[in-house]
Amino acid sequence: MENEGLDDLKVWTSHMRRTIETGELIKCSRLDHWKALDELDAGVCEGMTYEEIQKKYPFDFARRDMDKFHYRYPMGESYEDLVARLEPVIMELERQHHVLVICHQAVARCLLAYFTEMDKVELPYIRVPLHTVFKLTPTAYRCIVETVKLDVDAVDTHRDKPVDDSSDNPDEVKSPFEALQTVPPRY
Repeated sequence: MENEGLDDLKVWTSHMRRTIETGELIKCSRLDHWKALDELDAGVCEGMTYEEIQKKYPFDFARRDMDKFHYRYPMGESYEDLVARLEPVIMELERQHHVLVICHQAVARCLLAYFTEMDKVELPYIRVPLHTVFKLTPTAYRCIVETVKLDVDAVDTHRDKPVDDSSDNPDEVKSPFEALQTVPPRY
């Protein structure tokens, strides 16, 4: 970041300790913590792996696979809720220059989807690798996205959008086993 020569750089983090600690390492003119930048609230599933959710809440696991944007975790949030929560952050981002947002994967997906005008149905499936910087540069008619992968070991937590093989019966609920087939392998 220092190579960019941004004396007016502002850093925004969530309220989670890991983002705050990262933000404190960066030379900036201002460091702000936004509750709205906190990760998607997984409710009763918070801290669980996909495999654990599939085992303990198989019906919910399958429902989430069928409509990841609208699915709301029990006592938690959906991507749709997260988009609404991020609206004030997005409005303020549009007014600012040189802001580094240190956030979590679901939040990064929402921000990327907004600034690249991606359809909300595709939003939950945007590939957001851990420990990656996304540089967004607005232009007249679009936003240019550049990525910089940091040299930090991390597992791949991305799940591709499940193939819709229910064209014969759109009301058919995918089994928890079928939904689990899209879980990425752990290293």
